[in-house]
Amino acid sequence: MEVLYSNFQYITWQSVVMWIIGGILIYLAIKKEMEPTLLLPMGFGAILVNLPVAVEGTGVQHVIDTLFSIGIEGAELFPLLLFIGIGAMIDFEPLLTNPKLMIFGAAAQFGIFFTLAATSLLGFELADAASIAIIGAADGPTSIYVATQLGSQYLGAIMVAAYSYMALVPLVQPPIIKLCTTRAERQIKMVYKGKPVSKTTKILFPIVVTMLVAFVAPDAVALIGFLMFGNLIRECGVLNSLSESAQHELANLITILLGITIASQMKAAEFLQLETLIIIGLGLVAFVFDTFGGIMVAKIMNIFSKEKINPMIGAAGISAFPMSARVVHKMGLAEDNQNFLLMHSIGVNVSGQIASVIAGGLILALVKAAIGLV
Repeated sequence: MEVLYSNFQYITWQSVVMWIIGGILIYLAIKKEMEPTLLLPMGFGAILVNLPVAVEGTGVQHVIDTLFSIGIEGAELFPLLLFIGIGAMIDFEPLLTNPKLMIFGAAAQFGIFFTLAATSLLGFELADAASIAIIGAADGPTSIYVATQLGSQYLGAIMVAAYSYMALVPLVQPPIIKLCTTRAERQIKMVYKGKPVSKTTKILFPIVVTMLVAFVAPDAVALIGFLMFGNLIRECGVLNSLSESAQHELANLITILLGITIASQMKAAEFLQLETLIIIGLGLVAFVFDTFGGIMVAKIMNIFSKEKINPMIGAAGISAFPMSARVVHKMGLAEDNQNFLLMHSIGVNVSGQIASVIAGGLILALVKAAIGLV
């Protein structure tokens, strides 16, 4: 009873707030089925690290801090391993069938650079501004990698914001898309002219992309290399069992570990700060302008194109795979039940996965050069 009582005296209102935040994340994971493999461990981890303890850095907090040190802070191990699983899930055939879809993937990174400029003007250090801006890609591993490489002091808030927006894509993107498009534009039908892609092309694609990125954005080679290695496992045709393991066992295990490890940065004393709310808000700005950029480029292309493009597919250029592609497809069907945009939006979505990594690498190179980390 004495031990029990002594633990109760360490409860603070900040701890209670973090328990509530953890409960909300668990609720979204279970009730709303929003990325449950990620939000549930994040939510439970937020509760764990804010339980009252007499001595900081002991017990379960020490275990989670150790996971963070090994899996994220040290060599960014968890994000890179997760990219192997993501790469094994991705089918690049829709993109290879219509390479011009890469334009939308590139355009949808506009919010990153816009937010980088805006955040710098608000007085954030350049390294922190760049780390915050990359949240707009809705790509958790890239956000963690960039923020860790630049030594951002806001790593915890950045990780939480990046993964939260990934999970909230079905809630956040539809109103932005509707605001930026007319009903007539949302009803534009696109015929999928899929052509068979040779096995040789599918095998060469991840190899060539990795080599090209090494010249264009060398700081992104680790991310793109692990992503494309996972895709090569998928496409080579002789490692089917490894491909299945990477897509399921590896991806699920790393996602669970990553989710609960992120919670190490959700301790009340560090997390409940005004800067956290500002960062989450700026991350939303980046996310909104990424979606806006992809849509606007599609609308501009329609001015000069005979075959009209449904501008909604531009919104799928963010890196949240495959959530964003599904959102666009469902919105197309809602406007016209014969409007099938899935293959087009998937092609844009996977191009966004590549483009976000390249954008992260370019930002790393530019910021490192500017602050003398090179």
